[in-house]
Amino acid sequence: MNNVVNEPSSEWGGYWTERKLEAFIKYVKAYLSIMKKQPQWKLIYFDGFAGSGERRAKKEEDSLLASFNLFEHIGEEEENLYQGAAERVIRLSEPDIFDFYYFVEKYEKNIEKLKNKLSTAAPDKSSKLQFKPGDCNKWLQELASAMKRKPNDYASLIFIDPFGMQVDWNSIEQLKGTRSDVWILIPTGVIVNRLLDRKGELKFIKKLESFFGLNESEIREIFYRESKVQSLFDVEEQTTVTKISDPISRIADIYIEKMSKVWKFVTKPALRLDNTRGLPIFHFVFASNNANAHKIAKQIIQKV
Repeated sequence: MNNVVNEPSSEWGGYWTERKLEAFIKYVKAYLSIMKKQPQWKLIYFDGFAGSGERRAKKEEDSLLASFNLFEHIGEEEENLYQGAAERVIRLSEPDIFDFYYFVEKYEKNIEKLKNKLSTAAPDKSSKLQFKPGDCNKWLQELASAMKRKPNDYASLIFIDPFGMQVDWNSIEQLKGTRSDVWILIPTGVIVNRLLDRKGELKFIKKLESFFGLNESEIREIFYRESKVQSLFDVEEQTTVTKISDPISRIADIYIEKMSKVWKFVTKPALRLDNTRGLPIFHFVFASNNANAHKIAKQIIQKV
């Protein structure tokens, strides 16, 4: 199978990664500036894919991503940039600080590395840091439950920055009704579009269903068209399945539509992140129940 973006390792990353992190950190600063004027809220920062701050080992690859050989085309510099959000947030100084920092990392052995890295970067915040090993889906649901138990006490800024499709829609949906702002990276072109194969075979349909929160029939109706064709020598008509044009934009639109049922305000268009050939590989989406937060995020997206 061809690599997922058809790019050599020297071309992967760089500008698009910096755009994503630049947009996010600008929002973090604006968010904290506003929320610090509302001391009734205890502020939570939640990073669902914090990593260890080091290059990921081969054996730690997501099995689906490994099938695309994605990690063979990510250099060490790109990997460190990709995992750089945690350190960038933790290095922000007073008054730009949260009351609680939650860092989720799938592999327990990386927790100590992450803990050491962040504690060294900001020793004054060590008591505020909590590290959660395991699946991001589990901890997103735990966060949603905790916030719903005390809806007037906690506000959270959530950063969901996976390499692939590890986050289930059900986990995102649990945040409905909470005081949460979320930035989520959607692998529209780099992964999802590849799973929506041209022939409509959908070998990874279970992954697509859990990612979109849609069933197979709904996915087929959105992304494929059927037509009847009768050749000169065939007695019965043959059914031809074709994939829609511009599926990557449609993937982003569908995900944004789903998010709009959880939060009142979602950025549309999202921040589109392209590879060096100008082809979209990710969309970076913001959602909130606060109109002013949405306005700020839109302005940031327009400028980065």
